[in-house]
Amino acid sequence: MMFNGFSKQDFETFHIDGLDERMEAIKERIQPKFKEIGAAVSEDLAKATGEEMHVHIAKHARRSVNPPKDTWMAFCHNKRGYKKHPHFQVGLFDDHVFIWLAYIYELPNKEEIAKTFLEDKEAIVDNVPKDFVISLDHMKKDAEPLESIDLEEALVRFRDVKKDEFLIGRQIDAADPILQDGEKFIQLVKETYDTLVPLYKMSIR
Repeated sequence: MMFNGFSKQDFETFHIDGLDERMEAIKERIQPKFKEIGAAVSEDLAKATGEEMHVHIAKHARRSVNPPKDTWMAFCHNKRGYKKHPHFQVGLFDDHVFIWLAYIYELPNKEEIAKTFLEDKEAIVDNVPKDFVISLDHMKKDAEPLESIDLEEALVRFRDVKKDEFLIGRQIDAADPILQDGEKFIQLVKETYDTLVPLYKMSIR
């Protein structure tokens, strides 16, 4: 099973009207690619983190009316679910692909993780490339480069605001040729995760 990259059609999936129709396209076009990415990445990620990494593919099961605006897969040490744990994601909106280390609002120990990062912001500033981006809401496309964001303020919001999240990683424009080169894209995912694994380890200590 070789991942051959994302196509224009994959991004156009999010312009299909109707929940059932869009979900059908996600299942046919994108989820098989997530399985291939999972097969290519999970072993390396397990070695890097020192934990078995299970692949979870978003089912969008709670949706009854609105079709999803994005879809994703997650790598997590927990076999049963990923939302309550630090996890790694690959996913796409209609205009970009994201590669995240994700801490989302369901995390029971959000405050402790935020405090850990606030006490050692240098671990982020010194080890993460400046072109990596940070998002405080996985439902939105917005993200700000590490070099321009107020990191302290972002982490304080993550700590104090119940719905705020902390996602750090890369966003790649849908037109970027790397997305059509499966091998190069997998390499980019692995490199991105290698950069973020030290933060992951800090947060699960």
